[in-house]
Amino acid sequence: MSKSKVKDYIYRPEIECLSRSEFENLQSERLRKTVELVYNNCKPYRAKMDACKLKPSDIKSVADLQKLPFTVKHDLREAYPFGFYSSPASDIVEVHASSGTTGKLTVVGYTQNDIDVWAEVAARSLAMAGVSKDSLVHVAYGYGLFTGGLGAHYGAQKIGASTVPASAGNTIRQLTLLRDFGATHLCCTPSYAIFLGTEIEKAGMSIDDFSLVGGAFGAEPWTYPMRDELERLLHIDALDIYGLSEISGPGVAMECMQKHGSHVQEDHFIPEIIDPVTLEPLPYGSEGELVFTTITKTGQPLIRYRTRDLC
Repeated sequence: MSKSKVKDYIYRPEIECLSRSEFENLQSERLRKTVELVYNNCKPYRAKMDACKLKPSDIKSVADLQKLPFTVKHDLREAYPFGFYSSPASDIVEVHASSGTTGKLTVVGYTQNDIDVWAEVAARSLAMAGVSKDSLVHVAYGYGLFTGGLGAHYGAQKIGASTVPASAGNTIRQLTLLRDFGATHLCCTPSYAIFLGTEIEKAGMSIDDFSLVGGAFGAEPWTYPMRDELERLLHIDALDIYGLSEISGPGVAMECMQKHGSHVQEDHFIPEIIDPVTLEPLPYGSEGELVFTTITKTGQPLIRYRTRDLC
């Protein structure tokens, strides 16, 4: 891909193209502020740090990140519903939640700053799929407490694309809207995208009548053979988008057109890979559990959150 072509897929080049040292300096500055915020405003984090005999002043750079204790989903559920906030409840403008096997929801509160951050990283992600202000983005993720629909919606609107909030279900209507509106990009789970593709002929339609060129697919694990099938059925470039409600919705990381791994938005989220048994950090390129620290969220920042996702 030529340099001029690459630029078409970068939404915020002044940030996304920083050098490694520039990223680390920015991360260190934001990490210090985040640690101070949670220590002073979130009782569970103050207790965790006090138990480790840590003060915010002990965290000077990203090199000190591993001094901090992990956060796990159980911590959030123990503080249900709003005990993990680091901002006053009056500053929370949106609340999302994910369900689990215990029956107790994992609640995440967003300030307006957090919504803005979410829209920014989602916009960068969709830009990697070729979305521009001239695109029409059909969002078939569910809307509601689940973050998929609104995340893709915020990102597309941030770019300036036309956005169709179709939500999930009603396959015939989905196909009709995709065809008649001339959608260029589709956002939904990969399994549902494949299902849509298999239903086109059954609905008396032809893929040649659609204008789709790409899409961002996530919210569930999928495989390279699934990508091949999806691209064959819909005649598009299908890219993986990653996110989780606790950290942020879709947009934490995204594949580019190279389709060889995802790019983390590292000015907002610091990733680590750890051994899920020993909890020791693993070197670059190793397989392990993905851990994230948010460094720009203000409503409910999370420090070294264990995602339980292996990569």
